[in-house]
Order: sequence, then structure tokens, then C-alpha cells
Amino acid sequence: MPNPTPAADDAPETPAVGKGRATPTRAEREAANRRPLVANTKEARAAAKADLQARRNRARIGMENGEDKYLPARDRGPQRRWVRDYVDAGWHISEWLMAAMLLVIVLSLIDVREVQLWAMVGLWGYMLLAVADMVLLSIRVKKKVAAKFGLERRERGLGWYAAMRSLQMRFMRLPKPQVKRGQYPA
Repeated sequence: MPNPTPAADDAPETPAVGKGRATPTRAEREAANRRPLVANTKEARAAAKADLQARRNRARIGMENGEDKYLPARDRGPQRRWVRDYVDAGWHISEWLMAAMLLVIVLSLIDVREVQLWAMVGLWGYMLLAVADMVLLSIRVKKKVAAKFGLERRERGLGWYAAMRSLQMRFMRLPKPQVKRGQYPA
């Protein structure tokens, strides 16, 4: 077996003494930490602000138009889209519940006890009708989604989603309604 001989360039070098520079003082280190590493100029800030505004506008428009990419998780998916279209196509008693409550507030300002009493009784009756409408809508939506997408593939919470969407006035809904009244989805 041949004996390896050490090569001339493999000889250990003498280590350098010290680090080659003076240790910075505490004041120098604090001064270095105080200044920003990357200066943010006015132009860079303005460009970043404009870019952020453009992205927010795209996201807002996308959400209003119902694009899945821009929707929150609770509104994504074909089943949720179908439920939104189904709710938006119909008229619902619960849609006008907020307006009825506002009317009762105005009527309660009238200093006639009978008017206040009948306004409250009317509101309670309207609320019962609205709840019944939402329950029936929830049952209808669950059955129709099961028939369209399959019972085993039906997502949870679609009935509640439909009821809560029907509770909002049509012009206040987000994503905005994509169908006209009476145009029920297939």
C-alpha cells in the first residue's frame, strides 16, 4: 500500500490574529441601529400606497361580482353560489324586517299608548312571519341542494347561510346579487 505524502499546499496556515478591525463603541452601534436599513423615499411610499389601493379596489370589485378568488371562505364554492342565486331570485318577508323595526322606532316616538302598543304587536307578528319564512327557506334550500349536488356532497350550514342572506335587504348584500328576481337557478 502506498504511503501518502503531504502536499505542499495542504500545509496548515498560520491563523490571523484578531478580526482585522477595531471594535465599535456602544455609541457607534446605537447610531447604526437608529438609522433605517433601507430608506423609504416619498416616491416609494407613494408607489406602495397606490399599489395597495389598486389591489384593494380589484379585491372589492371582485368580491362584489362574486369571484371566488376574492370571496371570504364562508362564501366560496359552487353550492354557496347556487344558494346565493336562489335567495336573490326570490322575495322574502325577512328582507324587510330592518325597515319594519325602524318604522316601529319612529312610531314609538308618538306619545299615544295605543299606537305604541299596536306597533310593537305588529312588529312581533312580523318577526314571527320572518322567522317562519327563514325556516321554510332553509328547508327548501337544503332539499334543492341535496337534489342538485347530492346528499352526501352537501355542505353544512347552507340553510343558515340562506336564512341570513334573506335577512339582508337586497341592495345591502355582499357579494351583490348576480340574478334578477324570479330567475331561479337550475
